[in-house]
Amino acid sequence: MQKVLGWLSLLIAVGVVFFVIIFLISINSNEKEIIASPLKKTKEIVIEKPKRVWLDNFSTTKKLSYFYPVTEILVQVGLGSNVIKKKAKDQIYKLSAPHVDPYQLFCLTEELRQNRLRHYLKKDKNGVELLIYSQNKKKLNTLVQSLKNYNISAKISLSKEDK
Repeated sequence: MQKVLGWLSLLIAVGVVFFVIIFLISINSNEKEIIASPLKKTKEIVIEKPKRVWLDNFSTTKKLSYFYPVTEILVQVGLGSNVIKKKAKDQIYKLSAPHVDPYQLFCLTEELRQNRLRHYLKKDKNGVELLIYSQNKKKLNTLVQSLKNYNISAKISLSKEDK
């Protein structure tokens, strides 16, 4: 049994060596490289005939009409009957903060972001006005209290649109 295993391992080793030699020869073959001759400059101008493109088929059709890639549909929306009336608590509030420097403006916008309040910022020479879209007046009053920590005097009132 040991004799058979010895001969078998020797046979496998010789096969592997033979395979590696053939593999190395095939990789490192001495094929000659094909060297192309350099291009020569000629004075003749060669004008090639333009190739036909599939888009040219559209210009040669006998039927003159447009082909749309999608089907046309008609959607009717009845907005006249289901108009939602504005409730008293869905109001837009205006927060006024006069004479705010850039640092205070940064603090103000960070407080609004922290409280997750949607707002529109309007800055002019008189100060900063914010339109705040909120239904919770208590949350806005706590915002005014937290702005006092940054020396920002702010007051809340209804916007002109809601008065």
